[in-house]
Amino acid sequence: MDNFKQIALDKEALLEGHFLLSSGLHSNVYFQCAKLLQWPEIALKFGAELKRKIEEELKLEAPDVVLAPAMGGLFIGHEVARAFGVRSVFLERVDGEFQLKRGFEIREGEKVLIIEDVFTTGKSTLEVIEFVQNNTRAVIVGVSCLASRLEKERAIHFKEELQMKGIPNAFTQVLEIKAEAWTAGSCSCCKANKPLVKPGSRKVLV
Repeated sequence: MDNFKQIALDKEALLEGHFLLSSGLHSNVYFQCAKLLQWPEIALKFGAELKRKIEEELKLEAPDVVLAPAMGGLFIGHEVARAFGVRSVFLERVDGEFQLKRGFEIREGEKVLIIEDVFTTGKSTLEVIEFVQNNTRAVIVGVSCLASRLEKERAIHFKEELQMKGIPNAFTQVLEIKAEAWTAGSCSCCKANKPLVKPGSRKVLV
């Protein structure tokens, strides 16, 4: 087993069951990035590994700034920025829309690397890309994540969407999580009457 996956299992950050994801989908597997990265030495290790894969697989040089969406991508974005030796900034939602606050700047001509915690549908990443392209004169050089749980067809479509946005290098990740995801109406776990849990709340919803 991959050493990084084993770390996630050992820290109980990778779980099996019946979960309500932030995307609204139901899944049989849940990955809690924050639970894994609460240990600074582990966060440092995963950040360094993602930086290595970005350099080797995407052939990218150091960006000028790493941009992540809060809250999920904040920790791993900071660690990737540390590994590259560059600034780390983040977007946060205000009334449902991403904004760059707290005095952060993305300057004209800067090379921006977007880092997420988990790719499930890729929707939030596309929102971050749109923010940068609509509100700055910076250049997005790539996107990547700590863990991808994109299904095969969705991963292909996501890469096509990135290319349409002018990002040809696709993406990479430290962990590739094989999991199923369904809408509430087609969920196999619901049909099997498995209790639905909203991760982080410890609340059984159904």
